[in-house]
Amino acid sequence: MQKINIVCVGKIKEKFFKEALEEYLKRLSRFAKIEIKEVAECRNLEEEAKLILNAVKGKVIALCVEGKKLASETLAEQIKMFTDTGTESTFVIGSSHGLAEEVKAKADLKLSFSDMTFPYQLMRVILLEQIYRSFMINGGGEYHK
Repeated sequence: MQKINIVCVGKIKEKFFKEALEEYLKRLSRFAKIEIKEVAECRNLEEEAKLILNAVKGKVIALCVEGKKLASETLAEQIKMFTDTGTESTFVIGSSHGLAEEVKAKADLKLSFSDMTFPYQLMRVILLEQIYRSFMINGGGEYHK
């Protein structure tokens, strides 16, 4: 089973975000083992970078505004490649201050979902939805239209 890690800064407090995350984790459980690792928000990005880099495994995909924008189908191809080769991957979501350059430099792929800014709590939900969508695309499911 595919192993996908998500390393993110801070904790989710809002019930509605927690419920959405739980729903996508439940849906994804038949495709992949998803592990979410929360690291503490720090006073500066360099401290956060150390915590993040200690938690990443395998291929690193950093979510950052200057990253590459991919269609859902292209992200699905990337995830399929990881699955087919048994490559563990880690998606990284920074805090409201973004990601340190050190984390971005470690990334195998810098990925942007939009030029817009999203709350990092919501970004977790969006990321899980897109990972779920990727598995549905790859499996020929009806979810992606």
